[in-house]
Amino acid sequence: MFIVDAHLDLSMNALEWNRDLRQPVSAINQREQGLTDKPDRAKATVSLPELRKGNIGLVVATQIARFVTPDNHLPGWHSPQQAWAQTQGQLAWYKTMEACGEMMQVNDLESLENHLMLWNDGQPNDKKPVGYILSLEGADSIVDISYLESAYQSGLRAVGPAHYGPGRYAQGTDATGFMGETGHALLREMERLNIILDATHLCDDSFWEALDHFNGHIWASHNNCRALVNHNRQYSDEQIKALIDRGAVIGAALDAWMMVPNWVRGESTPQGMNCNLEVAVNHIDHICQIAGNTLHIGMGTDLDGAFGREQCPYDLETISDLQQFIGLFEKRGYSQADIENMMHGNWLRFLRKAWG
Repeated sequence: MFIVDAHLDLSMNALEWNRDLRQPVSAINQREQGLTDKPDRAKATVSLPELRKGNIGLVVATQIARFVTPDNHLPGWHSPQQAWAQTQGQLAWYKTMEACGEMMQVNDLESLENHLMLWNDGQPNDKKPVGYILSLEGADSIVDISYLESAYQSGLRAVGPAHYGPGRYAQGTDATGFMGETGHALLREMERLNIILDATHLCDDSFWEALDHFNGHIWASHNNCRALVNHNRQYSDEQIKALIDRGAVIGAALDAWMMVPNWVRGESTPQGMNCNLEVAVNHIDHICQIAGNTLHIGMGTDLDGAFGREQCPYDLETISDLQQFIGLFEKRGYSQADIENMMHGNWLRFLRKAWG
């Protein structure tokens, strides 16, 4: 089955993790044997060949660069200008992948439909470019509002105003507080340019404020359920209902600490916590029960988003294993139409409406 994954940090993996994503995952991991600079070395799950193998022909791919003040101990850049430059380097990587036929930017209805025709032509995927929709995870790198149009002209089609901690335009995971006028100005410009608001990572205060001040299209690219894992990174049932009311689609994330309660980073293991793909189905099913249908959930895995096999479902070896969801959904009694909705149909319907 064709799959859309609405959240992958491909350029971050290529440039900061120094992974050649044109290679098989096995080759990437072999080259990282013995490296200890990051906890997920030699545990990668994502590469372009694995996306093709899994028939994952369209992804939402990120640019990401956080600005940090002197008292902010999160990793990040010391000025918005440096953060902007980092995102431009990431953009250059995507453009280079396009130039060598590995990827193809999808940024409007025509390019979307052409790409879907290519991927559903009945031919092998081996030589097909992986389609990507460009998204900015955390808006700190937007030096001022005028930069957003430049980013749009380069293909940017979705923005999450915050990431972890306090941000320049909104407050993110583990932070509290509101967006303020600067954030409102960002939302107005996003609305003017028809850029999708990614509500992921907004703290509760900024989440409700963003929904009040933004009249455009909203999705949550990679979010799970607070009712199952009680942390501010997840969305409460009330927030999920609000997103559904706005026509949003929510991407199911496969980061283990978001899937099972009481995960301890660096200590817990997927096997020890019984974290498998069935657990992800629990989160997906919870959203479907709130919605009363299967029209508001999709894949948004975040695989290799600064974690690897040490912190994802133990029955997933590479991203191509997303195909296992089909059997798990069938076992839960979901119909073929329901499964198609969740694997690709909801994201495609959303995009056709947003770009129509």
